[in-house]
Amino acid sequence: MTQHSLRAVSASNSVFAADEPVLQSQSLIIGAAVPRFGDTVEWPMHAIVKPANKPRSAWRVPFSGLEDPVWNLRGREIAMAMLNPQHPAVLRAGLYLGTQSSGVTTVASCMYRFAILAKWAKERGLPPSLQQWQTSDLTSFIDDRTAHMTPGSLAAYVVTVRGLHQFSPLLTGGGITSDPWPGKTAAQVAKNPNGDELATPNIRPDTWFALIRAAWTYVHDFAPDILAARDRYRQLLAEGLREWAPLDERLETYLADPDNRIPMHSSRSPAGTPGMINWSLLSALIGVHPSYGVKKVRRSSPVRQRFEALARAAVDAGRGISGGLIAEHAAVARPDGSPRRWHPGLCPRTTDSECIALRGATYVFVAALSMMRDSEIREIVRGSVGEHYGAPALRSTKRKHDPNRPREVWWIIEPVAEAIAVAEALSGHPDLVFTSSDSKRGSEFKSPDIVRNFIRHVNTATADHGLHIPSGAVRPHMLRKTMAMLTATEPGAEIALGIQLKHVATRLLANRVTEGYAASDAQWDKLLETAVDQARFATLREFYDEHHSGKIIGFGPAADRITATFDAVRESAQQMVANGQARQGDTRVEYDLLRKARIFIRFGKLNHCAADPSSPVAAKCLDGVVELPPGHQGPLIDRCQPGRCANSVIGVEHVPIWTAEKRSLLKLAEDSKLPPARRALIERQIDDVQAVIERANNGTSDHAEDQEG
Repeated sequence: MTQHSLRAVSASNSVFAADEPVLQSQSLIIGAAVPRFGDTVEWPMHAIVKPANKPRSAWRVPFSGLEDPVWNLRGREIAMAMLNPQHPAVLRAGLYLGTQSSGVTTVASCMYRFAILAKWAKERGLPPSLQQWQTSDLTSFIDDRTAHMTPGSLAAYVVTVRGLHQFSPLLTGGGITSDPWPGKTAAQVAKNPNGDELATPNIRPDTWFALIRAAWTYVHDFAPDILAARDRYRQLLAEGLREWAPLDERLETYLADPDNRIPMHSSRSPAGTPGMINWSLLSALIGVHPSYGVKKVRRSSPVRQRFEALARAAVDAGRGISGGLIAEHAAVARPDGSPRRWHPGLCPRTTDSECIALRGATYVFVAALSMMRDSEIREIVRGSVGEHYGAPALRSTKRKHDPNRPREVWWIIEPVAEAIAVAEALSGHPDLVFTSSDSKRGSEFKSPDIVRNFIRHVNTATADHGLHIPSGAVRPHMLRKTMAMLTATEPGAEIALGIQLKHVATRLLANRVTEGYAASDAQWDKLLETAVDQARFATLREFYDEHHSGKIIGFGPAADRITATFDAVRESAQQMVANGQARQGDTRVEYDLLRKARIFIRFGKLNHCAADPSSPVAAKCLDGVVELPPGHQGPLIDRCQPGRCANSVIGVEHVPIWTAEKRSLLKLAEDSKLPPARRALIERQIDDVQAVIERANNGTSDHAEDQEG
């Protein structure tokens, strides 16, 4: 079929009518214009609700790059089917595309890739009829794209190419005759080994900790100053005279109060020389709107000359103040520990820039510690913080994978609630919390930019407030991913993590989504292991101090081994004092020796395990185990036998738990209706619990005898 004949067929034989609306499967905004299938340049989507995190300019399906009428029609037919999967023409063609229409951004991305394919085909001189294409043509296109993108992105192009076969019954003139890669997934074709894993990386540890610390410092420590300065300037503008006034007389009255100061440009002022008078702010302080202030008076005017002379004389007398909107600023510590102001002085210009930075800080803090998606954060409205089952919670709209957009609940901590309150105070939008400070420019809030600008702003002023965020990739979705990974390091956290991430359904079906979010990271593994070691040593140090103060730290052979090591450490420290190698009473020496003693202990709720992971001698949990799980080293904690293992330490804090367990089991055993097998199991459990209690009782008796001796 020639190009001319194909165009003739295209003009008349499409299954969709030119005047047919392209939005037939969505709830529409009353009165909004709906694009028609015959619109060949773009389809604006303003008739359906736009997510808060999408700018208005992006809420459309463009057909740029598809100027050729044949390719333009193909693109529109595919887009029409994606937007209306239950359209009668789609069903008549035998296509089942599900019941939910594709998202606007999904369709727009598909059209972008489709335009690249059309351009490539034109450059290669391929025939206009897709049915004349060879499989080698399609594989060549994918091979050409391989050099320009990652395997994950390449897989999307594979899906686009396959669409020409999938939608073939619907396309005017037909599509490609067969699947170019039968039996293979898009990830396999793109040679993406991580096709089932999340491609989102974690934020580097040094960047993460500095970023969260900076965000919280802004929210908790700097926000009161920033908001106070902003509110004061707004009040000055609202109350300022908008007509001529005797400025020199008003300044004289202003200076009559010894507490009133002359505002000076600070080192952070974007306009004006540092140390010079801020004439615009001074006009506002004396009650005149800056548009009618001293800058609007002729330089030769006696009023202006006297005004400036009075102001400079006051500065010479020591009445100048850097910034000028607020008198006091929160203090931060210098490197030597002495306090200093976090900002050299807030004026109207610097207050504006600090408000933008503070908005970025609130977004970063909420995104990281709530683990919400960007779209969910941007849908937060005023008054969304409350309680859910007695705990602080945040309500917002869930959009991803759920076209019904339900109101969901995310549990949060109090600092996140504080950050939301600050964001509400900053927002100029009547409803939404995370928008531009100007409600007329709400669409200008771009989450990646606000995060990037916050980091840049913090690092620009490190000399003032001491905060610094090391370089490293930080994107909104990386905040959620990194916090999920950290949360999952807690034992048994996978289900809770799935709930917080709103992967409840997939998590309960053992889907791998949450697992991908929680996957370990080589950059973090070493740091997390170090943190665990530090926490473990802190508890071990408490045991050491309690033992030498005469308290019981635990019962059983393993406890005896540990206390013997404690005694050896104390003896070695005393010998060092006697030899002049340490000072009397220097506990740091003992703690250093304790750390070097390499005492292996895993602290638990029911007992402590003192087995050496590299050589778990006499560990009862390993009895009968032929082969350990791949990569595992040390004891198997889930098979622990606290009352029978020589490596088990029964702590004083554990005894009440075991005693309560014994009472519970004895009560169960009193039931005469128990089946024999169930009764035998309970009796065996009672024996195990009794063994633990006897170990503790024997240890208590031995300790009492030692005390008497």
